[in-house]
Amino acid sequence: MFAAERRQLILEMVRANGAVSLRELARVVQTSEVTVRRDVRALEAEGLLDRRHGGAVLPGGFTRESGFPQKSLSATAEKTAIADLAASLVEEGEAIVVGAGTTTQELARRLARVPGLTVVTNSLLVAQALAHANRVEVVMTGGTLRGSNYALVGSGAEQSLQGLRVSRAFLSGSGLTAERGLSTSNMLSASVDRALVQAAAEVVVLADHTKLGTDTMFQTVPTDVITRLVTDEPTTHDDRAATELQALADQGVQITVAGAVAGAGGDAAPTGRQPRRDMPLPGQRRTRGGGPAPQLRSASTGGLTPDGLPPERAARVADLRRR
Repeated sequence: MFAAERRQLILEMVRANGAVSLRELARVVQTSEVTVRRDVRALEAEGLLDRRHGGAVLPGGFTRESGFPQKSLSATAEKTAIADLAASLVEEGEAIVVGAGTTTQELARRLARVPGLTVVTNSLLVAQALAHANRVEVVMTGGTLRGSNYALVGSGAEQSLQGLRVSRAFLSGSGLTAERGLSTSNMLSASVDRALVQAAAEVVVLADHTKLGTDTMFQTVPTDVITRLVTDEPTTHDDRAATELQALADQGVQITVAGAVAGAGGDAAPTGRQPRRDMPLPGQRRTRGGGPAPQLRSASTGGLTPDGLPPERAARVADLRRR
């Protein structure tokens, strides 16, 4: 494929999806990420798209919302790895809320195996994934159906969540930054997501690396409310994504990173438990209910490095940046 043909295809993919990762672009045009990165730079110089952490988005600073068919085809391997890790956080007999999105839909498919679970959701796709799970109770909000993402929104959905209290909320969105937290492109969806957050003691955000550093119109979850981020491994040499992850960790967000999930040809890693790496909290985090939040791994209590970090954390940050 000639460079002009590659760049035209890249531009068409970004226009269709709103945001596409370099990994996905390289897979579709059948070339290396280095070549795709060079093509993206050239298209950015012409003002046809904007570069973001490990990907490309529509120009203009704020990405538009893609339709469900486009979202379901984007970063599929990454979403699978994220859903695997997020499901491992859920315990038997727990009550949780799960928001709308293609990543949360993947999570719901795995939650069908958790006995005694109660799932509150405004997503028809999440409810459908759990419809035949014998030991899982599904509670749906009211509201008006928003066809673009098969979610219930509006005052009916928000009112049905009043007085509800669960242990965790699992949410996705269109973008995530350390400065603003989780955001989305639709006002009605953002309002319902905020109501879901109010019902939960802890908030777990599911976001693949293409959403890191992307800012969209409506804030849903401020950074200081996010308990944990489950994401995938940033692309090679993506220092900006690593910097964003570190900024989130510095603000008290527990970061759980899935290992490599795709090869050069885009094939998913073998099924089974996915590798994980946790960046420990820099300090004690508290839940929305006032009690201390559980940590997967506590920071080292030994001496500090010259950067003022515990040795264990400094090693993990260095490893994340190298990747």
